[in-house]
Amino acid sequence: MAQLRIALAQSNPSVGALPANADRLVEWTRRAADRGAHLVVFPEMFLTGYPVEDLVLRTSFVEASIAAAGSLAERLAAEGLGETPVVVGYVDRANLAPRVGQPKGAPLDAAAVLHRGRVVARTAKHHLPNYGVFDEYRYFVRGDRLPILRLHGVDVAIAVCEDLWQEGGPVAVVAKAGAGLLVVPNASPYERGKEDVRLALVSRRAREAGCALAYVNQVGGQDELVFDGDSIVVSASGELVARAAQFTEELLVTDLELPEARSGGPGTFEVDAGDGTVITVERLELSSSPVQPYEPRDPSVATRLDDLAEVYSALVLAVRDYAVKNGFPSVVLGLSGGIDSALTATIASDAIGPDRVHVVLMPSRYSSEHSLTDARELVDRQGVNAQTVPIGDIVSAFEKEVSLSGLAAENLQARVRGMILMGLSNQHGHLVLTTGNKSELATGYSTLYGDSAGGFAPIKDVPKTLVWELSRWRNAQAGEEGAFLHGFARPPIPENSIDKEPSAELRPGQRDIDSLPEYGVLDRLLDDYVEKDMGSAELIAAGHDPALVARVIRLVDLAEYKRRQYPPGPKITPKNFGRDRRLPITNLWRETTA
Repeated sequence: MAQLRIALAQSNPSVGALPANADRLVEWTRRAADRGAHLVVFPEMFLTGYPVEDLVLRTSFVEASIAAAGSLAERLAAEGLGETPVVVGYVDRANLAPRVGQPKGAPLDAAAVLHRGRVVARTAKHHLPNYGVFDEYRYFVRGDRLPILRLHGVDVAIAVCEDLWQEGGPVAVVAKAGAGLLVVPNASPYERGKEDVRLALVSRRAREAGCALAYVNQVGGQDELVFDGDSIVVSASGELVARAAQFTEELLVTDLELPEARSGGPGTFEVDAGDGTVITVERLELSSSPVQPYEPRDPSVATRLDDLAEVYSALVLAVRDYAVKNGFPSVVLGLSGGIDSALTATIASDAIGPDRVHVVLMPSRYSSEHSLTDARELVDRQGVNAQTVPIGDIVSAFEKEVSLSGLAAENLQARVRGMILMGLSNQHGHLVLTTGNKSELATGYSTLYGDSAGGFAPIKDVPKTLVWELSRWRNAQAGEEGAFLHGFARPPIPENSIDKEPSAELRPGQRDIDSLPEYGVLDRLLDDYVEKDMGSAELIAAGHDPALVARVIRLVDLAEYKRRQYPPGPKITPKNFGRDRRLPITNLWRETTA
């Protein structure tokens, strides 16, 4: 057996920031080398960030990516790091003639091996995902090469992300070609309800490939997506060896005992991939002799977060990265005293610190005294910046010029509030956070150009019942320093905001239940209709009330135009409103209950 110390760089790149991502790679490689790592592996498309979407269709972007990989190899050598091989994801290009239906320029979701000042090997994702949030047939052509590097006497194979999730392809070829270790760069986004599918998958593929497997995943927020890290190393038998933490950057350094390579020198040969394609195996030799035996370090296995901690951490990371990566120094939101704005403010405080959170209390003639009291109580508990802007006179000024009644008059109040927040954003550079939850967005229970006005929507994918669960959970963490950026000594959310009956307070005595079903009932129905795509007959067969099915389906379908104009927000469910669920606005299909 031979020893190998590998470093998985679970780091947070920014899309399009090639120089900054390169700087980060050099810094993390130096840290890995200082800890004696023999191999450093970065996530999928780390150099360019992921997902880059239509940027890959620009020749200038692809050329910059390819050039950056080459110059990065030279830089590592110049800075004394050239002896440590580095695997990094980037965008490459296939040498294919243009044809109809092929992405412009034939881009590749690629990985490069940097060693001694050169790019010594290149590979690319073979299986291109085209489901859920992924649309990779639009952007890439498939790769057809599997590099196997001989490093300190161990054969190391490289596959990219989706190649681990699909049958056949590179993993099947590894089993035929033989390797002691398979490393897999990933950019796998978080969603609730996956349970521990990654560990089960990685363990199964390790057994199929007949070798140890190191899975490194990106961490960070990118628009609607959140990447949770959770990098994993398993043995050839699928046993967990090491695991990184979730939702935080970490250099996971692990010592492995691996079989020495016994046959097959440098060269290329073709192998049937088992999926109707042929993959070219490229064997390269970086160093043939095993390292001198050394005392291995104890592996690190991070404890996984529980369900609510995962969701909350995803929301916090998403807000932090959206604000920081887009250059916003602060955020602003309307604080009503209700649970949605209370949770949004708390997420923002944990994300960027309460000193950078600005809340605006905008009472109307219908605002209850307890709402104002609850809003002020949250300000006192969290120490956020607050100002009060009564809107009664502003609304009256509108009403003197335009005659509005009923719902139009109610919505005017929300639109005045939205105008105030956007004005403060323009004046001070704040990012406006909207406070609508998924249940409201689903049913159209939000005011276009009012409470939907903003730049980012932290709880856009959080059903109302989960809003309450997260709020109670966060309050229970009070006083636990280190859990988040700001450890509140007291529960950050006033208990009355959690316990009271929800209301938009746009007319006297208004309650959400006047317009919507009870949220526990509504959210179960929405989960079946939105997440599971059940039709009306299936919904009724699942036990939902037929009249309620017809009513809710109508509300959801009619509100599509509103959702299309809502700000982006982090995906935490299997199907969010945005990248996941794409329906036509002009849509005359109607579900029937007959």
